[in-house]
Amino acid sequence: MASSQPRARRAAVRLGTGGRGDATVSTGLPVLDHLLGLVARHAALDVALEVAPGGGVEGVLEAARSLGERLAEVLPAGALGAAVVPSDEALAQVVLEASGRPLVVSNVDLSPEHVGGLGTDVVSRFLGELAQGAGLTLHVRLVEGRETQHVLDAIFKGLGAALGEACRPRT
Repeated sequence: MASSQPRARRAAVRLGTGGRGDATVSTGLPVLDHLLGLVARHAALDVALEVAPGGGVEGVLEAARSLGERLAEVLPAGALGAAVVPSDEALAQVVLEASGRPLVVSNVDLSPEHVGGLGTDVVSRFLGELAQGAGLTLHVRLVEGRETQHVLDAIFKGLGAALGEACRPRT
């Protein structure tokens, strides 16, 4: 027999555009909190994102989809954004389109790497859920990079800068 009780949400997200880039992020993964802070700062988005204690990876993925859904509300259909961003020796290119056809295309494979307890497969899954929620076609290219933390920083700074461009009003 199916339960009539709604499933408890493991994540809550608030999003404001045209802000100062303030981020209050609590995913339970400090590295991911840092990376999402970079997105907010470089996109000039005010973000409040919290994953319930014990939400684990599923909570983080729910947060990614919820953040994507909030982005879908503010991104005009067909909006484009692009950025090439450094972080020390790393250089990443991120290009996105609010296409309604969610897809992540990337040449980055960090699957054997772990930074601050964060399995980088969580990063790729996070980006996939974000793209799904927002209806984004997202291209991520690593041009150069050896240090995993710098590579992740460059990717998330680039994502923020591309989102900031896509959110700007067109005149």
